[in-house]
Amino acid sequence: MTTPQMTAGELRAALDGRLVGPADAVVSSISQDSRLVVPGALFCCIRGDLHDGHDHAVEAVERGASALLVEREVVDPLIAGIPQIVVPDVRAVVGRTAAAVFGRPAEALMTVGVTGTNGKTTVTTMIGHIADRCGHPVDVIGTLSGARTTPEASELHERLARDVAAGIELVALEVSSHALVLGRVDGLCLDVAVFTNLGVDHLDFHGDMESYFRAKATLFEPSRSRRAVIWVGDAWGQRLAREATGPVERVDIEDAVDLHWDGAAWSWTWRGARVRLERPGEHDVANALVACSAAAALGLDAAEIARAVESTPTVPGRFERVEVDGNDHPLVVVDFAHTPDALRSVLTAARRAAAADGRVVTVFGCGGDRDRTKRPAMGEVAAALSDVAYLSDDNPRSEDPATIRSEVAAGVPAALRSRLVEVADRRAAIREAVRSTGQGDVVVIAGKGHETGQTTGHVTVPFDDRLVAAEELRGRGSSGAAP
Repeated sequence: MTTPQMTAGELRAALDGRLVGPADAVVSSISQDSRLVVPGALFCCIRGDLHDGHDHAVEAVERGASALLVEREVVDPLIAGIPQIVVPDVRAVVGRTAAAVFGRPAEALMTVGVTGTNGKTTVTTMIGHIADRCGHPVDVIGTLSGARTTPEASELHERLARDVAAGIELVALEVSSHALVLGRVDGLCLDVAVFTNLGVDHLDFHGDMESYFRAKATLFEPSRSRRAVIWVGDAWGQRLAREATGPVERVDIEDAVDLHWDGAAWSWTWRGARVRLERPGEHDVANALVACSAAAALGLDAAEIARAVESTPTVPGRFERVEVDGNDHPLVVVDFAHTPDALRSVLTAARRAAAADGRVVTVFGCGGDRDRTKRPAMGEVAAALSDVAYLSDDNPRSEDPATIRSEVAAGVPAALRSRLVEVADRRAAIREAVRSTGQGDVVVIAGKGHETGQTTGHVTVPFDDRLVAAEELRGRGSSGAAP
């Protein structure tokens, strides 16, 4: 990758800011984290809820920052002579600054961004797989590729620049509502923006569903995307399709012509091509329809798309089967479902995958320091759609785990309360679930999916639902497993 270069003076002009210090200092990268600054970087001093980047300006300069982007001039002898570009709101300009520093790499790529409460990871993975099978080198950016669903703007544009240098042609990007509010996709105009659905989540951040929707809707403004693919299977999608101002393709289940479940797979006709998808969830059909429509909107061939989507691999932690030797055990699946709608879809799929007389047993919980409003609904869904639901700890973080479990249990109607079994220790809950079930039953372990750690307080310990479930399945024979 050619090293990008801009002078402090050029950046000042591009941002219409005020320059303090020399204009000829060269900027070759950009960072919002002082710990990640490398020589030649522009360090962006962002004011956050917990930290103020201005307080880390000296550290950034000591690490080699050649310029600072600030809201107020930082006065310190250790940074004398370092240019400071002063703007009213640093966060508001980081995205377009990063795009400029890295040479606007998105303009050399096909780009698709996927937003929605559920399905973002699956849809971006499907789009990436389709693109690869259609001969387009692809990069998929999202939950499975970094610490955040959507990287900070400085990291995102740097990654896109690396993609261009590596010969990547298409980028599929998960776009969270946090990313839209916090400017992480600023400086990027997508070729296609995709909406999957909207359900209760992140209200601790947005406050209410209207604000949550409005955050998602900004991705479909002309400055952020050129055309839209919108799932209109819920009221929010229908509203978004009505309000979007650019070209919109509406997608719903009716696009799957002659949809049929044969006990092992869904099959349907899409744009004249027959599709077969070996996944039990009707939400998987919705995800596939949206992914196929997005790929078509990018100009890929419909027949090739239909062939490619059939072979999309299982997405880690999304109805992922736990594989162990033998066939005398229940089907155990791990899923990231951590919203009421997602849990409902997964448990409905599990019931479809179970034998006619089989049971569905669930292990679930809710994370701490996250949206509390969804907790009672999670309890209600788990109890209503499971034969037995083990309420356990997810990632309590700084909250009292017992309080979280109590708020979840409060949503379970009295008539269903006998189905709910509270087992705080997650391994113990998984053990009880897999050892109380047998062939023909389905055990769903929901909430953490692909995650490999469990966080309590400020301590994260290794914990992977998939590995733990496999260990407990292997131990069934000597521990009183169900016949």
